[in-house]
Amino acid sequence: MAGWIRRALTRRRPRRGSRDIPDKAEEVDERLVILVKFALGMTACLAAIEIANLVVLRAWNSEVFAAITGLIGTVSGIFIAQKT
Repeated sequence: MAGWIRRALTRRRPRRGSRDIPDKAEEVDERLVILVKFALGMTACLAAIEIANLVVLRAWNSEVFAAITGLIGTVSGIFIAQKT
């Protein structure tokens, strides 16, 4: 799972000069990859909790939805900030 996360967070900078030289890729901090994996895992767990709440209690839990929304915002913010 970390492979596609690492590729998504890797910033590529084109080298000036010859076209034969491949782009230079910056290394991604391992802590950032672990943070994104944790946030995605927690989003999946919270989504499962929300689905279970809907099935069992037939009610929407706004607190769980707010946590899911916050984590999705955090993950998308990390991807946007790392690429620019």
